[in-house]
This record gives sequence, structure tokens and C-alpha cells, in this order.
Amino acid sequence: MRPMRPVRTTLIASTVTLALAMSACGDDSPDTTPTTTDAVGAPDTTMDQTTDTTMAPATTMSPDTTSPDSSPSETTMPMDGMDPTTEDGASNLRADLTSLLQEHVYLAGIAIETAVDAGGDMEAPAVQAAVAALDENSVALAEMIGSVAGAENQEAFLGLWREHIGFFVDYTLGMAGGDQAMVDQALTDLDGYQQAAGAFFEEITGGELVAEDVIAGLDMHVATLTAAIDGVVAGDPAAFSDLRTAAQHMFDAALLLSTGISAAAPDMFDGDVTSAPAETRAVLTNLLQEHVYLAGIAIEQAVEVGGDMQNPTVQAAVATLDENSVALAEVIGSVAGAENQEAFLGLWREHIGFFVDYTLGMATGDQAMVDQALTDLDGYQQAAGAFFEEITGGELPADAVVMSLDEHVATLTTAIDDLVAGDPAAFTDLRTAGQHMPMAALAISTAVVAATS
Repeated sequence: MRPMRPVRTTLIASTVTLALAMSACGDDSPDTTPTTTDAVGAPDTTMDQTTDTTMAPATTMSPDTTSPDSSPSETTMPMDGMDPTTEDGASNLRADLTSLLQEHVYLAGIAIETAVDAGGDMEAPAVQAAVAALDENSVALAEMIGSVAGAENQEAFLGLWREHIGFFVDYTLGMAGGDQAMVDQALTDLDGYQQAAGAFFEEITGGELVAEDVIAGLDMHVATLTAAIDGVVAGDPAAFSDLRTAAQHMFDAALLLSTGISAAAPDMFDGDVTSAPAETRAVLTNLLQEHVYLAGIAIEQAVEVGGDMQNPTVQAAVATLDENSVALAEVIGSVAGAENQEAFLGLWREHIGFFVDYTLGMATGDQAMVDQALTDLDGYQQAAGAFFEEITGGELPADAVVMSLDEHVATLTTAIDDLVAGDPAAFTDLRTAGQHMPMAALAISTAVVAATS
């Protein structure tokens, strides 16, 4: 095993204090206890229940991605040595990076929108809470780096990472205030961050990650996230789709980083980050977690306009959420056939509608509507459990699916309750709901691999 190298202090000499004043900054690790949540605001469709289904033998899965540099990667199962699994070291590494890097974009987007809504008041309680949730993600990412590269590199990464978030804040405030000099300086600072981060990863992986490749990935990160920020500042409904583009880019970033890190420390990561099981788990992690964040964003937009589901901004948020639903259904169809793809999409859209009903009931004080939505969600859980047990030939028992969805409902409705109440805890609650989904992805991907092997 080639040891991960400590970074020379010259690489981090320029690290500055994060421009966001956040009470959550520090060494505390985030509580990522899985919790379950489901989406809001997609077209309401009824389920077309299918029976007599079998999984197709092929398991090549690719993420839905709108990022310009993203292309589906085909994976094949290595024939020599121990067969890779969804839980080997390489699969764990790739899935964890997929989850945390994507989460970074969505939490950053939410914090930025919250700051814009507050007129740039970074001390507003809602802004502080959104920033704190974002910093939980930063700490988690740093801890992951530290677990393979040591405490010194953990601190170096956290400093760089928090610094680049501060530059995005500067960019946002400059755009919102019409201060072109501030915008230009933020872009210059972000370029400097890219250079430092490229050198950092090349150093700690002993050259397995080439600085230029890291910089190219970060250049796309900056381009896509600043495009989303521009839309948020301008009040352009396209901002939701732009944010999804930025988040989907992180799927590729996670693959790049996990490939280099696993090559630098092969004894720590058995398996192959590009194996079919690793790909399957990463794709489902990507899309299931994204479902929660896009649902939360759509819910927040609906609450903000008093439940007007025809509002153009709400419609745009819902349309972006439905892009995710279609992508998930396509993944199901790639291994279980077109009929099951349509059945899943019907079920999935239906359950989103039930969350919408719950939100509207809570927002208007209509307890009967709330109770009916919870009853409908319970029915969805039972139907989804039967669906996954059927298409996996029993590899994923219905009871296990129902239990996971029960947690999903509990965590997402908690976040909805706080959104409706205007409680800043909603940001952490949404992250709790999002963090449940990588566990759901592991369970489903494991069953899919077992059913198709």
C-alpha cells in the first residue's frame, strides 16, 4: 500500500477564514443517522401495478446527468480475484463521495437562496441555520479525507473547502449588489482555489490524481454553480434546473476522486470503483438522495407562495423534481423492463403527490387532509414493498422496503412541518432525510445485483 502523503504547508498557506459567520463551524461531526423522506409536487398519477416481473440479466446503469461533461460510464464485472460487491471498500468510497459531494451542491444552493431571500443578511437566523447545515457536510467531507490521508490533511482540506464556499458567497453578494469588482475578485479567488485543490489531491495521492484533471473538474463545478447562482439572484425559474446540472456534475467528480484515492491506497479499498455493483450503488445513491433535496426545494417554494401550485416558480421546481423521477424510473427499467419502469414511475409520482397533499394540509390547518395524506403514504409504502419484492425475486423483502419508507416518510414530514412553521431546524431536518437515502440505495442496489447475477 502506498501511504497517503501529508500536504506541505505551502499548499495551505493562503487559507483564510470562511466568509460565512457560522455557529456550526468546528470539529463536531454531523449526525448522519439515516432518516427517510419522500418528494413533493410531481404530477399525480395512479399506479399501474404489475405482476409476474423478472429482472433482466444486465445491470449496466448510468446516472441521468445534464452536466455538459458528463457521460454514462459502462462498467464490467472483473473476472479475476474476488468478485466486487456493493459493500466492498471501493463501492463504499465511491458511494460516500457521491453522496457528500452532491449534498454539498444542494446545501450550498439552498443556503445561497436563503441568503438572497434575506436580502444578503448573513446574520438572519434562517441563513445561519442553512449555513450550519452546509458546514456539517464540509466537516463530513473533511473527515472522509482524513480517514485515508491523516489528520493534517483533514484540516488542510477543511480549510480549503470552507474557503471556496466563502468565495461562492462573495460571488453571490457581488451579483446581488451589482458589484462587478466583487464578482471578479470572487472568480479570481475561485480560480486560485482550483489550483490549490488540484495540487492538494495530486500530492496526497502520490500523483494518482493529476492536478490538471482535478482543476478541470472544479472548473466545471464553478461554472455550473455560478450559473445556478445567477438564476437565483435574477429570480429565474431556470435556477432549479441549473442547480440540478451542478449537482449532477458531482457524480463524475466522485468517480474521479474515488478512482485516484483507491489507486493510491489499494489495501484500504478492495474491489473496483468502476465495477457493476459500485456503479449500481453510486447511481442509486445519486438519484435517491437528489430526490429528497429536490423535493425539499419544491416544498419550500410551494410554502413560500402560499400553496399556489400553479405559480411559475413552483412549476419549475416541480418540473426539475420530475426530471429526477423519470431518471429513477429509467434506472429501474434498465434492469426490470419497460413495464416495470412505467409502474415505478406511476407509484413514485403518486407518492410525491401525497407529500404535496400533506404540505398543503399542514399549511392550511386542514387536519383531515393531513390524515388522508398519511393514510395514502402508508398505502404507497405497502405497494412499493410488494413491487420491489416482486421485481427482485424476493432479494429485497417487502417488509424491509416498508420499514425504510416508513423512516423516509417520518423524516421528510418532519422537515415539511418545520418548513411550514418557518423553523430554521428545517435545514438540518432535510439533511437528515437526505442522509437516509444512501442507505436505501445500498439495500436496493444489493438486491438488484443479487437478482441479476
